[in-house]
Parts: sequence; C-alpha cells; structure tokens
Amino acid sequence: MFFDAATLRRIDTAYEVDIESTRPDGTTRTTTIWAVVDDGEVFVRSWKGDRGYWYQAALDRPDELALIVDGERLPVRAVGANDEAGIARCSAGLSKKYRRVGSLPGMLLPRVLPTTLRLEPR
Repeated sequence: MFFDAATLRRIDTAYEVDIESTRPDGTTRTTTIWAVVDDGEVFVRSWKGDRGYWYQAALDRPDELALIVDGERLPVRAVGANDEAGIARCSAGLSKKYRRVGSLPGMLLPRVLPTTLRLEPR
C-alpha cells in the first residue's frame, strides 16, 4: 500500500511532522520528527537513536502509529528500512531537505542510522 501523490507532496514539503505512538498502557504520545520522501516512500529516523520513545514504540507496536501532517492524522505502519539502501535513501533525503539546518549532522551519525524506518499507510 502506498500514499497518494497529494499526501506524499504534503509530507515532502512539511518542514516537520508529528508522529503519534502508543505507550504500553494505551495512552498516546506525540513527537515532532523529520520525514523525507524518496521514490514514493516515506522515511523517518530517530535522532535519539534507539533511545527515542517513538522509535521504541514503533518497534514494539508498528501498527499503532499515526503521522500528523498539517493537522491531518494519517494512520501508518512502521517497517524497518535499516538496510544499506534504506539508510542511504533516508540519509540522502535528509541531507537534501535539511541541508541548512544545524542539527542535520546528528541525523547522520553512525549510531542513529540503524533507526531508519519506512512508513506505510494502513
């Protein structure tokens, strides 16, 4: 399943988006993150590495996430994309979209690369 072209454009042009994750007790938490689009697929990465709460929730409950773009809640599923190609695609997208942002180098550190995920609509 893929996002439609209009949704991909909105994600791609949004400076930041929010990801809503579910805690084990069922309550939700919203975290602001960066998202990039490459060849019709949405990639995200945890700048806190594997310590990021939303990332841990994505691993534990990949079907209980939502991406919030321009106020619209989009239910998503997290899929691991920490293979060499997925990491490279996400890194390239982040480097292009956030090239003028001082915190970009933190998103390209070797310790955070394995937290690369692809988000699919559900």
